[in-house]
Amino acid sequence: MPQDAFTIKYVAKELNETLTGGKISKITQPEKDLLIFIIYTPKGTVKLEICLSAKGCRINLANADLPAPKAAPNFCMLLRKHLQNAQITAVKQVEGERIVYFDLACASDFEKVDMRFYAELMGKYSNAVLTCGGIITGALKTTAISESTKRVLFTGAKYVLPEPQDKTNPEDLSALKALFENLNGDAAKFIADNVRGIAYSTAADIAARYGEKPAAEDVYRYICGDEIAPCVIYGDGEPLDFAVRSSSENIKSYPDVLSAQTAYYAYICEKRAFEDTKRRLSAAVNSALKKVEKRLAAINQKLLDCRGAEDVKLKGELITANIYAVQRGLSEFEAVNYYDENGGKIKIALDKTLSPADNAQRYYKKYAKMKRTITSVTRQKVENEAQENYLLSIASHICAAENVCDLEETEEELKSLGLIKAADEGKKRTVKQTPFRHFVAEGYKITAGRNNLQNDRLLKDASPQDIWLHTRGYHSSHVIISAAGEAPESVLLVAAEICAYYSEGRGGAKISVDYCKRKSVKKPPKSPAGFVTYSDFKTILVQPSPHTELLINDKNI
Repeated sequence: MPQDAFTIKYVAKELNETLTGGKISKITQPEKDLLIFIIYTPKGTVKLEICLSAKGCRINLANADLPAPKAAPNFCMLLRKHLQNAQITAVKQVEGERIVYFDLACASDFEKVDMRFYAELMGKYSNAVLTCGGIITGALKTTAISESTKRVLFTGAKYVLPEPQDKTNPEDLSALKALFENLNGDAAKFIADNVRGIAYSTAADIAARYGEKPAAEDVYRYICGDEIAPCVIYGDGEPLDFAVRSSSENIKSYPDVLSAQTAYYAYICEKRAFEDTKRRLSAAVNSALKKVEKRLAAINQKLLDCRGAEDVKLKGELITANIYAVQRGLSEFEAVNYYDENGGKIKIALDKTLSPADNAQRYYKKYAKMKRTITSVTRQKVENEAQENYLLSIASHICAAENVCDLEETEEELKSLGLIKAADEGKKRTVKQTPFRHFVAEGYKITAGRNNLQNDRLLKDASPQDIWLHTRGYHSSHVIISAAGEAPESVLLVAAEICAYYSEGRGGAKISVDYCKRKSVKKPPKSPAGFVTYSDFKTILVQPSPHTELLINDKNI
């Protein structure tokens, strides 16, 4: 993403036009490297997002709402103290640098003071610094007095700009001409390595526009020209970057750089949030699955240890049957196994300190204990296998999720199970129900659930004559065809392909999908979310397909 001085110049210019005269209403810090300013401007309220992380540092206008933490971090509190209700008088770029500063007129009950807020967008060195009269009032990332560093960043120190790069100024044509006398090899790399404020992506566009050996005048015209064509660059159907101008053919144009940047980062942030949420939920489910698997392994070992229970009982019975032949003090006793048709003999170990009757009782007690263990762990095995199956169904829905919307109710499901912590444990939170996936095929409405909670809700809302579908042998979304009778075979095929796609088996070949009337589907009392039993069904073999062309309520990003 070209967050170089060239691009930031246009961003700062448009921010100056948009924000000058605006008043800062609210300041939040949802993440350690993210600041959000709500600003009232003559043109309306805008949300300014300043990201200072090593990856994705930027200043842009945003639309998405991010929850603020319970307790504001120290730097956020400092900004609120000094900048609440401050008026923005100018937004400028430090010439040739990836630094934007905001001039602010701040007023309190006792005084009026002018302050300057710097946003340094320099990769891993990104920072935010508030100054007054050139003296640092506070910084997001400070340096200690003991640290050996070129820049001192702590309260009370004089603010000094970072040292400029030892590169050629792109606005100095004569210097550019001298530089380009030595141009050789990869032009884009040469420009990025030797011209100040130009990222490789911008340099690559210069090379694409003017050829493998652009002249100094070409670079000067590109950097200093007023012509802009803001756009988002696409590849494989997804946004790859945004640019002030681009030679790429696969682009979507926008009226200004801020709009292109906002659209691009909205996609990036949503994608990142989706991936982070998916990773977090998957980790919670996998951790729970490991615990269940560990319990099942212990249960299976106990059942294995108890597999000789009947032999233990037999030994007790043989001792009792031969009690007058068993002498006290023997370490073992050999008896005829009357259960053996061939009349074979069996050796029975004895405790020399016990009487024959006590030895028999010892075997009976051991047998009784083993039987209790078998009964208990068999029940535990059934419960844990059901829990494992339920967790696997959640895992399959997480795997099939395509956006954050798909994961919202799954997250609540995991919170209800205690697998992840709720953000505010003492506070009740109303969760907005995520809409089903809706499709229309040949006039028939097809509805698919996104998760276990939706599957239950979908089943509840369906009519008895509707057609219900589910994959055989795989966890999947429940799918309903709204039909007051029989649906055409072509519609049934489409619904089955959708059902197969939103299953854990969609990566393979053809999948068997069972279907029946909704009235033949039952949900057992106290069963986990998404669990049902069904009868009177038929099976169809299909190739998984999302049928996005029939989707009517999800928008492709």
